[in-house]
Amino acid sequence: MDVQTRTENTGKIINIETNGIEPIHERERSASLFDFLRLQWGGSNTLASAMLGSFPIILGLSFYQSLAATILGIFIGALILAPMGVFGPITGTNNAVSSGAHFGVVGRIVGSFLSLLTAICFFSLSVWSSGDALIGAICRIFHWTQAQWMFAIAYGIFALCVLVICIYGFQFMLLVNKVAVTLASVVFVVGFVAFGGEFHPDLVTGAGMNLQSPGFWATFIGATLIVMSNPISFGAFLGDWSRYLPEKTPRTRIITATLMAQSCTLLPFLFGLVTTAIIAERAPEFITSVNYTGGLLTVSPTWFFLPLIVLALIGGLSTGATSLYGTGLDFSSVFPGLSRVQATLLIGILSIIIIFVGRFAFDLVTSVTTLVTLIIVTTTPWMVIMMIGFLSRRGFYLKDDLQVFNRGQRGGAYWFHNGWNFRGMIAWIPSAIIALLTVNLPGQFVGPLGNLAGGIDISLVVALLLPAIIYPTLLKLFPEPAAVHPTTSDITNHHPVTGQQPQGALHE
Repeated sequence: MDVQTRTENTGKIINIETNGIEPIHERERSASLFDFLRLQWGGSNTLASAMLGSFPIILGLSFYQSLAATILGIFIGALILAPMGVFGPITGTNNAVSSGAHFGVVGRIVGSFLSLLTAICFFSLSVWSSGDALIGAICRIFHWTQAQWMFAIAYGIFALCVLVICIYGFQFMLLVNKVAVTLASVVFVVGFVAFGGEFHPDLVTGAGMNLQSPGFWATFIGATLIVMSNPISFGAFLGDWSRYLPEKTPRTRIITATLMAQSCTLLPFLFGLVTTAIIAERAPEFITSVNYTGGLLTVSPTWFFLPLIVLALIGGLSTGATSLYGTGLDFSSVFPGLSRVQATLLIGILSIIIIFVGRFAFDLVTSVTTLVTLIIVTTTPWMVIMMIGFLSRRGFYLKDDLQVFNRGQRGGAYWFHNGWNFRGMIAWIPSAIIALLTVNLPGQFVGPLGNLAGGIDISLVVALLLPAIIYPTLLKLFPEPAAVHPTTSDITNHHPVTGQQPQGALHE
């Protein structure tokens, strides 16, 4: 790399990103597949993921049962997530805006709303887990007594730092993740060394549960769903980063990069499992109170407090930034009068308020973990509809027509019925509602139809199958306008996207 190129890249990092939700020009698409992979990995390579990894044991499974649920959750979640990265390079925008092709340019607010809820939940969890670990470790080192004001200061510092990163934008966030992935991975490996001598997996019996125990499968599937919430939570955000990949990036490589990134998240999840097994043996009261961070600090050797502080610092920034950046970006299109920076500030301030109120006024830490799972159940049908829509359109999207709503216009190929595509909406609404009704998370949330399958949670099956049946049926019964499909010329010339202006688009 020559001096001029290095100078240009440095300038991009220290300058505030000016790109909003409009398509990224090809000359600005400087990200690599490894950058794309690293952003996903960095967003999960944190204490927040380790905390999610603790739940299978907290719910009552043995270590080996918990390991099976964790591997299954990551694997299935990665398979569902992987295709969601292909939209960004084609449309040059994020997944919520891209969904306008299937839900209508106004109906795409469904994706924006889901991404907002997901971002706030994971942002909150990352700040809480990192802040608690930071203050806990510092107080142990200096023999201080913990106080609420200490946690408040830690949460505030983490939240403000994340907000600054998101305001600077994609390049700065990428730099933070480059550092975070390496450091966090080293700390996790050191952690396995620190706890290796204390780890006795056979002592975590899961309260005597076996395959024939009443409630075993309900607990096992519930634990799997909690783990799955991590990979699936990226569904609305992959386009935020993949839009910086060159348009001709092979789709198979994008899918492979996502599968590899999610496989790497097994590292923090395993750390969470191993340490929770030790907590269950040495300090079971923290399992009962669902306080993973407190238990981790109790069983950690003194010398590990410093690495834990490092992990808390970089983890809070990494997860928080990947969550908040995309939502600020997306809401600059929901409210066209706001720039990306202004929308990021608005969403960031709202999230910070929720973090403080949720932690100090209502103690919603455990409730947010449950809410994350419920959000994932409603996000999955949206993702299925997007994937089926992609296949039915053969990857053909009109970039400018997707931007109609963002520009305050009307018309275009994706205007459908006043900006709504009833096919996508009718497929999503009942699928999401019925999936929610069938949720069965023991001790957390049981829907009215949660016992439909003998107490076994079938919400994910419903979330996957119903839209896969309803949406293609609607496409068959009510064919979409020819304008949204590629012509023979488009297919022959390998032009999956055109830059045509919206047909009949009018300024209001």
